[in-house]
Amino acid sequence: MKVIALVGCPNVGKSTLFNRLTKTRDALVADFPGLTRDRKYGRALFDGREYIVIDTGGIADDKEQPADLTERMTGQALQAIAECDLVLFMVDAKAGLMPGDLQVADYIRKAGKPCAVVANKIDGLDPDYAGSDFYALGLGEVHQIAAAHGRGINVLIEDVIAPILREEGPLDSDLPPEDEEEESRSPFAKPVSEWEQGYEFLDNVPADKTGGGFDWHAFREKQRADLQQRLGRDAEGAAAADAQAQAQQEVPFADLPIKFALIGKPNVGKSTLTNRMLGEDRVVVADLPGTTRDSIYIPLERDGRKYIVIDTAGVRRRRKINLAIEKFSVVKTLKAIEDCNVAILVIDAHEGLSDQDLSLLSFIIDSGRSLVIAVNKWDGLTQEYKDELRRELDRRLGFVDFARVHFISALHGTGVGNLFDSIEEAYTSATTRHSSSILNRILAAAVQEHEPPVSGGRRIKLKYAHAGGYNPPRIVIHGNKVSKMPDAYRRYLINCYRKSLKIMGTPVILEFREGSNPYADQKPAQKRLTQSKLREQRREAQTHRRYARAASKQQKQQAKAIAKGRKEGMVLSRSQAKGNKAR
Repeated sequence: MKVIALVGCPNVGKSTLFNRLTKTRDALVADFPGLTRDRKYGRALFDGREYIVIDTGGIADDKEQPADLTERMTGQALQAIAECDLVLFMVDAKAGLMPGDLQVADYIRKAGKPCAVVANKIDGLDPDYAGSDFYALGLGEVHQIAAAHGRGINVLIEDVIAPILREEGPLDSDLPPEDEEEESRSPFAKPVSEWEQGYEFLDNVPADKTGGGFDWHAFREKQRADLQQRLGRDAEGAAAADAQAQAQQEVPFADLPIKFALIGKPNVGKSTLTNRMLGEDRVVVADLPGTTRDSIYIPLERDGRKYIVIDTAGVRRRRKINLAIEKFSVVKTLKAIEDCNVAILVIDAHEGLSDQDLSLLSFIIDSGRSLVIAVNKWDGLTQEYKDELRRELDRRLGFVDFARVHFISALHGTGVGNLFDSIEEAYTSATTRHSSSILNRILAAAVQEHEPPVSGGRRIKLKYAHAGGYNPPRIVIHGNKVSKMPDAYRRYLINCYRKSLKIMGTPVILEFREGSNPYADQKPAQKRLTQSKLREQRREAQTHRRYARAASKQQKQQAKAIAKGRKEGMVLSRSQAKGNKAR
């Protein structure tokens, strides 16, 4: 697969062209120089063939940033030039030829790679004269584009990128039509590419070609070949495949890489830890807060297991964020947390556990991600300070006792290898499926050991449980009056499931469901009354019974008087009968 690198001075539009070619918004774009610092890889598709685009930082001296940072950014760009098949040398048509352009041209000549000069920002300029200054570089034809508005992009792809792609074979448009329908199609009709049909070859994983020793392209091609082979099997092969799939249901996505993100405050050593895991200087590292400004996805393979490392920008407190680009960096970091499988919270041992670390920890837990805590810069501390820091972590991190805590030194590599064991453990715990019978046996044992509390005069009843999802594990429990379940008993059930299922590194979510009352519309809901209200109701009932007895007695006396008068042959009127009764 061909690789194309975008190089040039700062603020010439490399990230904008990167987003145009990959048809994404992965690269941060802003109107000021020095935004991009690390190499960022993306996949693009043209006429049925994939290729890789590398976005790099600007190659130029900048007095506003440290010389060490500028040197490392230049090294990143030179590394991209060394591993690419084509260099797109981007220049600013409005600014004209700058001294930095001559420096970049010297780097490209020394590398000896095919190069094409791309003059960006030609909007509003005379097309006959725009970019004419750059012929003095001696690198051949100058191609005019306006990346922000999409002008000249198709011509650039057809004239510059397509010939490089044809070196691997003919493109789809170069092949003859396979059926009569394609032959009858108008030659002026624009072919609909797989990209436009929604062909997701990326699988939402912007990947380096061979970063960390893992070739993502070959991995995806092997998966597609295996899928085609399974579809072409006969009935026996299909039955065997179904049996194998049934056996693998307990660990879904076993063949996919584990994505883990390094999260933390600025200058805690996330990029240093990334380079230590990869075994190479993949991202820019400097003793300066805010060096990383974008989330970088890098494939990695270790002991036969595939990973994707996500190096993120540091997140400061909201009141300290002033620049607009830093707000976008925070958004990209929070998105990386939601996109990863395991989040590694990196804490600076010299500063201890801060409120910002707890805020990030809260966001990780709310997102349902698996968690591993890495206390960096552990080397060089006194034993007394280490013991005090351990006690502080035990006291303040008691609510995430399911997460493994590692004390590491990313600079020297101490304890870094143990992180992969915890990542594997957390990912397996989060994605393993459990049957309903096991969950019900654990629930019955937990209830037998400690019954649910009483609420409103009636004990809460738990009937049965079943799995409601995974990553993170979700357990659904049905019962009566479960809406009144106290938090203490909820935590007790979570600990029972965590201990029985050996779940480590991931939160367990319990969801209680209560059946609906079929007679809810036929009788009023019971209301709890106070003692004074009950006494008042009893007094009213006694008064009604007393009046009822008096009225019944009066009716009986009247009936006796009428019966006696009829027996004696006397006809009494109602008023006389009342008078007799009064006497």
